Amino acid sequence: MKADRLIGILSILLQEEKTTAPELAEKFEVSRRTINRDIESLCKAGIPIRTSQGTGGGISIMDGYRMDRTILTSRDMQMILAGLRSLDSISGSRYYSQLMEKLQSGSSTFISGRDSMLIDLSSWYKSSIAPRIEVIQSAIEKRNQLEFRYYAPSGESTRAIEPYYLVFKWSSWYVWGWCTAREDFRLFKLNRMDDVAETNRRFDRRSVPLPDLSNEKIFPGGIRVKALFAPDMKWRLVEEFGPHCFSEADDGRLFFTADYTDMDNLVSWILTFGAKAEVLEPAEVRDRIRHIAEAMEKTYRRN
Repeated sequence: MKADRLIGILSILLQEEKTTAPELAEKFEVSRRTINRDIESLCKAGIPIRTSQGTGGGISIMDGYRMDRTILTSRDMQMILAGLRSLDSISGSRYYSQLMEKLQSGSSTFISGRDSMLIDLSSWYKSSIAPRIEVIQSAIEKRNQLEFRYYAPSGESTRAIEPYYLVFKWSSWYVWGWCTAREDFRLFKLNRMDDVAETNRRFDRRSVPLPDLSNEKIFPGGIRVKALFAPDMKWRLVEEFGPHCFSEADDGRLFFTADYTDMDNLVSWILTFGAKAEVLEPAEVRDRIRHIAEAMEKTYRRN
């Protein structure tokens, strides 16, 4: 659309000192004649555009020009500021707060008093996560390898990776990078990392695939669980699995079904419900919970 193209051209002219008609034509996939007409339209709209011919010539906006109105709508600004606040909630510095102040400067009537979205990405581990994020960001920017101690279900190990992305997903922070030990891209959870350090070993950027963050990839299932929960546990099932994860049984309890990935995590989760949960399947889970309950009963009887 012409309006979108005009906004795009104006954005380029505001950001770059000078450009040319052929460059704009190639970028927007139109003819030079169309670009010339667009420039004429911008001039008629009051944008002081200057053109010069010959070597070193091009298209630019006159020095000192400042737009009276932003090309972003009020809602656009609200989304930008909400995003910056969310990043500031986990930042170890005031960088994002200072950036917000720059955006708000001179635009108070445009955005003040209209904030309606607050996002806090810091979780309960802000004091430990924020320093790790700062180290990882520095390593990504400088292309230095990271080293850290990693605690996985399979055991502890020291890892060295080429970091590429910080990822926030499932209420947790991760780093996506090339693992030198596995010689493949891996996703590491920040809560399981310790002694995170940026090294002096630089790396050349690889062709990086984006991490597959789908539930099917990260939580592939494989353990089909069926369980009954007390009616007053409905709020937890809804919060953790959604309102369609259960149906009401004849005795009023909630019949729950889901796919789980890890047996240990499943058993630990069920135990948080105490006597208000009864696993029906798999039988192995029933047996493990029974053995745990018997061992706990002996412990507390002895004491």
